[in-house]
Amino acid sequence: MAGYFVMEPCVIVAATLMAVGVVGVEMSSNSNRIETYEDFVKVHGVLLAASGLPQSLHRQLFQKLTTETFDAGSYFKIEVCEDGRQRRLVLDSQSMPKESNVFLVDHAWTFRLSDAFSQLQEVPGLAQRMASLMCVDTDLDTDIEEVDAVKGVLHENGTKSNVEDILESEIHNATEKGDGTVKWLELEDADIGDDMLLSLNLSSKFPDLQALSLCGNKLETVEIIVQEVTKLKNLRALWLNNNPVLKKCDHCMEDAILQGCPKLEIYNSNFTINFGEWALGFCGEVYDKDNPSSLCLRDRPLQSVTSLDLSNRCIHNLVNKAFSPAEMPSLSHLNIRGNPLEQNSVRELLEVLKGFPCLQSLGVDIPGPLGESAIEILESLPTLCTLNGVTASKILEEGKHVIDSMLQPRLPEWSADQPLADRVLSAMWLYLMTYRLANEEKIDETSVWYVMDELGSAVRHSDEPNFREYEKHCQKLQFKSLSYTPTKSSNTESLHRSDGCASRVYTDIPYVEEFLTRTEFVITTEPKDADIIWTSLQVDEDMKKATGITDQQYVNQFPFESCLVMKHHLAETVQKAHGSPEWLQPTYNLETHLPQLIGDYYVRKRDGLNNLWILKPWNMARTIDTSVTDDLSAVIRLMETGPKICQKYIEFPALFQGRKFDLRYIVLVRSMDPLEIFLSDVFWVRLANNPYSLDKHSFFEYETHFTVMNYGRKFNHMNTPDFVREFEVEHQVKWLEIHQRVKNTIRSVFEAAAVAHPEMHSSKSRAMYGVDIMLDSSFQPKLLEVTYCPDCTRACKYDTEALVTGEVVKVAESITEVANSSMFVVWFAA
Repeated sequence: MAGYFVMEPCVIVAATLMAVGVVGVEMSSNSNRIETYEDFVKVHGVLLAASGLPQSLHRQLFQKLTTETFDAGSYFKIEVCEDGRQRRLVLDSQSMPKESNVFLVDHAWTFRLSDAFSQLQEVPGLAQRMASLMCVDTDLDTDIEEVDAVKGVLHENGTKSNVEDILESEIHNATEKGDGTVKWLELEDADIGDDMLLSLNLSSKFPDLQALSLCGNKLETVEIIVQEVTKLKNLRALWLNNNPVLKKCDHCMEDAILQGCPKLEIYNSNFTINFGEWALGFCGEVYDKDNPSSLCLRDRPLQSVTSLDLSNRCIHNLVNKAFSPAEMPSLSHLNIRGNPLEQNSVRELLEVLKGFPCLQSLGVDIPGPLGESAIEILESLPTLCTLNGVTASKILEEGKHVIDSMLQPRLPEWSADQPLADRVLSAMWLYLMTYRLANEEKIDETSVWYVMDELGSAVRHSDEPNFREYEKHCQKLQFKSLSYTPTKSSNTESLHRSDGCASRVYTDIPYVEEFLTRTEFVITTEPKDADIIWTSLQVDEDMKKATGITDQQYVNQFPFESCLVMKHHLAETVQKAHGSPEWLQPTYNLETHLPQLIGDYYVRKRDGLNNLWILKPWNMARTIDTSVTDDLSAVIRLMETGPKICQKYIEFPALFQGRKFDLRYIVLVRSMDPLEIFLSDVFWVRLANNPYSLDKHSFFEYETHFTVMNYGRKFNHMNTPDFVREFEVEHQVKWLEIHQRVKNTIRSVFEAAAVAHPEMHSSKSRAMYGVDIMLDSSFQPKLLEVTYCPDCTRACKYDTEALVTGEVVKVAESITEVANSSMFVVWFAA
């Protein structure tokens, strides 16, 4: 593995000992020895290309790896910064041409996550070295600017889109979504010059255009730009950033455009003198490409705005009709840094801000438009809780009049009484890198983490974003409430053969083959001859071609069932249908909703709420690569081991004799439209082995926080009736009431799939799913996950008793929990 970090005027390449180890083994192996640079490139060419390492440095890398040359200390030095709480790498050599050298970096600590705490305690000198490297060995006390840039329009292959194709696509999309009116157009980095702008004739094609971005093009002539732009009389926003014309024109073009476009509120990211409801709505994320304007003139679109970032908008006069408490009564977070505001007096601005009843957080230059004293600002605005990211109480206690508006770097937080090992566990996420071992047969399920040496760890970057996107995310979820209404009558096809013969079943699942003994069914070994396919594999087009399976055969899976069985899709499905129901913990897909998660994290931190989270891979079982943490840096870094969701941890679950547990239910789905599901009242309880604890060191203990123990760990089976009886006694509750809440939750899950993904329905599909439920301390069910073709080994090993009827369910009478064979018949046959 190799990576490089740009540090002007040179490029430093950190080739970790992961690369040294891999290459070194091959170089020293008698059977496969790399002798030459050509062999090196042949073996590691793909890795080199993926690393982004300039090709001119490949030979030098080979030479340094061969000789294990670590010579960065001759060119660089490490110096302390941020009052001793951080280290940085600086060039100590007099000069170094760009991309002229490559430097190797060693591993200082390599470990698996479950071993981190024990190694810090047991390996001599490790905690001390890591604490020094991470600058947490001294007792010193301890936000990310938003980049307002619009993305370029690119094809998936990275080439620039044809402008005419873009225009046709925009018209087509507008026609599909509504009346065909295009109000927002982005033509960025599209090589548009003066002649092309004239030929596009935008005003005739898009007379109602409200927002136009021409960033990054080749426009040069003021007269042509003014001529074409001023034909767009409804224009509210115009971006001409990064065009040659801006380098050689003065304010004459801006003045001419404003005169010809009287409704224009944003020009090149700055507010014009005409700014009002539209510009504020844009900054408050009310207006965007999907929603370029309010639907009705009587609408009050700013009513929902809670966070407003007006920083660096070149605002001269903030006071107008739109910027008022009447229009934005819910405004709680406001940033006005970087604006001159010279046309407003301090008194005038304070009077306006005082009128916002919910204003809790303010960002403003100090000294600046509100005066020179942070204390006086807080006294004038008594609702403020934070000013420039610092709590009001801290400012008043310390008597600070000036609070620096510049955002501070993210640094580890720790207290003087914390042991070094605990300090390192908290700080390490700002330094860690990761990889996963693999061979030709399989990839290791557990990631390896490592800390680079003192030199490598000094090359780093970290910022702390705001949480505006989180608030918008919450607002969207609040208004989600789709009700399930069947579109078809119950007409599921009968599976019984017309000739009266037994239905032929093909299966690759041993317990199905062993226990499916009813005379209505017979096992076949050929998929193409079967009436029913019951398999643990995905039946896709490739499998159909290979086995002869046709669309006329019944299969034990539904189309698009990934909306249920993949964790990120499950959360999206539920949120799309129900918003944020109480039975689903707050859940974020880290690949798409990281900013929203960060916002949630900081809101919880601000409000003093619990911030414990669990990270789960999208599509792995048995809690593989699953972690529990309250450290935001850990959350961000754990993304590197594969795509994950991050879900609010149930920190206070219902316990059974002091231990965590969850419940596995089996659901049989016969139809998605109308929705027909069967839920057996037999379930299985899965118990953790250790007593439950919220001690931070316990987060590394699998048998404390996880319940899947039937894969190589101590497994304690408990029969369902015994568990229910003892649980009712321990907690003085009636299990049937809990069972009813669980049933309602499970039905809501499948209703969400039915309403959000109607494409799931297929008359030839039946499916069995495992649904995992946990109870919180109030005995309310919480959905954990839905599993396809669940492991039903316990149903084949242990007799049990039905919860409601009391009927004894014998192993010999069932195919797992499904196959109480009468259930199987009802499920597959009409």
